[in-house]
Amino acid sequence: MSLLKEIKEVGVVAVIRGATEDNILKIASSLSAGGVKALEITVETPKVLTLMEKVASEMGDEVIVGAGTVLDPETARAAIMAGSKFIFSPTVNTETIKMTKRYGAVSIPGAMTPTEILTAYEHGADMIKVFPANVVGAGYFKDVRGPLPHIPLMATGGISIDNVAEYISAGAVAVGAGSTLINTKVEFTEEHCRHVTETAARFVSRVKQARGGLLEKI
Repeated sequence: MSLLKEIKEVGVVAVIRGATEDNILKIASSLSAGGVKALEITVETPKVLTLMEKVASEMGDEVIVGAGTVLDPETARAAIMAGSKFIFSPTVNTETIKMTKRYGAVSIPGAMTPTEILTAYEHGADMIKVFPANVVGAGYFKDVRGPLPHIPLMATGGISIDNVAEYISAGAVAVGAGSTLINTKVEFTEEHCRHVTETAARFVSRVKQARGGLLEKI
């Protein structure tokens, strides 16, 4: 299965901001145990390349390591060399897309308008992250998929347990969840690790239910 298909299959990407060398493996393991395998580690994090290398080398195929908040092609290349399999950007930078595809990684830039979405896709993006999704709401995905049904869209920004099903039902193929899924500021005790695993499992379950047309509260 391709990396892109793996991301789509689970439908949830963890957006990890502010992780450290001390907690990154606990974070990755806890999320993976709950079914969330795609981990977006944002590049403004101190020693981010070391974190990526650590997860990629010690967890292997158990998770998919990616880089987030990538603004330029140089950062994309550095992240890929450190083990990142996908590159997330908050905006459309065509040179970043080109560099990502040159090295065989999955490109997921952020866009808002139909013009930006199409531009990113035409320049080689594999999936488009509509960001910030909470500004436009779930209905926007249904509206955009009308004229652009061939472009896979992902929702990031304000995604929570309470609304994730709405975005999936409206046509998003995946979502990115940050602080509602993982809080890097707290101590990662065994109890908190279990909480992260349970939250991840609930996100994954919500996505599966939405895809099956079952939106009952869990």
